[in-house]
Order: sequence, then structure tokens, then C-alpha cells
Amino acid sequence: MPSTKSPAETYDGFTAEERAAMKEHAREQKRTAARRGASKAEKDAAAERDVLAKIAEMPEADRVLAERIHGIVKAAAPDLAPKLWYGMPAYARDGKVVCHFQSAEKFTSRYATLGFGDRAALDDGAMWPTAFALKELTAADEQFVSALVKRAAG
Repeated sequence: MPSTKSPAETYDGFTAEERAAMKEHAREQKRTAARRGASKAEKDAAAERDVLAKIAEMPEADRVLAERIHGIVKAAAPDLAPKLWYGMPAYARDGKVVCHFQSAEKFTSRYATLGFGDRAALDDGAMWPTAFALKELTAADEQFVSALVKRAAG
């Protein structure tokens, strides 16, 4: 028999993974605030170090994918700046996220995800994909991702 409870009555709050992501975002904001007096080059270098450190912490399967995505984004859209976004490697223009990598471990998913924000120039008619599941990357997949990132970066 279907539940007669309203969605508000069945809501249990955020998942542990969601709470952890929000806490990570708060830590990212504190790191960013601590860099306020630094030059743009120093801030950019520190942000990339943060992204690479986050990637290095990932389990091997996610780390391999994240390293490859990082390389593809840096080559395909060098004007996008690496940054952490809710504890995920992300790439932004003017501080706004264009794309991000979400490890499978992040939300205990069976696959990693390459996602695109609303700043990504991917519009194609009335409907288009904004995230792609990743289990591995073939050479053809890398070419597809590279073209997608170039397009997203505008």
C-alpha cells in the first residue's frame, strides 16, 4: 500500500555524503578566504595544488580517471581554472564552475561522473546531457571528452 505521508513527513535530512560535501565546501571557502592578500598567480597555483592533492587522495580507479580528466581539461581548455568545489576537482571561468569530476566514492556510486554546470556552453535545442558516467576512458572517450570540454568552455 502506498505511503500516505507527505514528502515533508518522510524527509530524513541530508545523507552523510551530502553533509560531508557541505563541510568540505565550508573548508574550501575558509582556504579561499585565507588567500585574500595573495596575487592571482599565487591563488591559481594554490587552487591547482588543492585539486591535485584531492585527486591524489582518491581510490586508485577514481584517481586514474580524475588525473586523465584533469589532463584533458588543462589541454582542451587551458583558460579554465582548477578549483575545489564541494570537495571535487572542478574547472571554472571567472570563479564559476564549468565542469567537475565526481569520484564514485564521493557519494558511494557505482561510477564516477564528469558533470557540467550551467556556465558550460553545451546548449543543444531544448534538452542536452549535463553529466556523463565514467568507468574508464578509452582513446575515443578522451577525444569525445576533449571536444566536449572545448565546447563547454566556449
